[in-house]
Amino acid sequence: MSLADAFADGPAFVPYLVAGDPDYESSLEYVEALERGGADVIELGLPFSEPIAEGPTIQNAIVRALEGGMTPERYFEFVEDLDVSIPVVCMTYYNLIYRYGDAEGPRPFVEKAADVGIEGFVVPDLPAEEADPLREACDEFGLDLVFIVAPTTRGDRLDRIMQQVSGYVYVQARLGTTGAKSNVSDQTGSSLDRLSDYDVPKAVGFGISSGEHAERIVRGGADGIIVGSALVDIVAQGYENDESAKTTAERLETLAHELKSGAVDGVSQRPPHSERT
Repeated sequence: MSLADAFADGPAFVPYLVAGDPDYESSLEYVEALERGGADVIELGLPFSEPIAEGPTIQNAIVRALEGGMTPERYFEFVEDLDVSIPVVCMTYYNLIYRYGDAEGPRPFVEKAADVGIEGFVVPDLPAEEADPLREACDEFGLDLVFIVAPTTRGDRLDRIMQQVSGYVYVQARLGTTGAKSNVSDQTGSSLDRLSDYDVPKAVGFGISSGEHAERIVRGGADGIIVGSALVDIVAQGYENDESAKTTAERLETLAHELKSGAVDGVSQRPPHSERT
């Protein structure tokens, strides 16, 4: 299934977890639980030692995964071992992509990613102005390149990003780093309005933690929701409380179902002309 297919039949639920958090086998079980809960795409984090876009929750998950032995090669093995039928998007930082293999440049990493079944990339520290080599490699191997659009992204910079993006655009709901929040940002509606003329699915992330949040975001016009920290929190709690992987997986599946149901409810509650949140 392609990313286009994932967004074709209603609002897409795009959860994020860090591969290998807190260990390889448990992490496989957790990702598969998200598909059972209704995920349409998985954003699977490849741990990097300097995750500048992440808040404490995901930073700690990255530390656990790195301490558990996760590496780029192990990550590719992880993707091959996953028993899921939905698209997997690699979220990581450009240094790992650029330095992979014997030659500098993104092509070897992209080729390997395509080989194991990855459908696209999110690279938070790669500016659109410097993304041509990765865009060309993605085009060569048929992968998508997702960009993050912040509430402050406008004008020529926004146009440049939207010329490079494919698959979906990651709409950052609020300024700052990732992390679950108790409310939906009032910046979301204006961000979606700025993107309304661009023909690519818009998935909103940063701060979504409940079905109610998902419903409001989709009711306001989003084509999908991206949820990371609220799910990573469940993994962390299971690890800290020494719970079984099965128990943690069940909790992930339950929250995934709530989030997906909220997104679906948001479509049915849209007023005429998609009044924004």
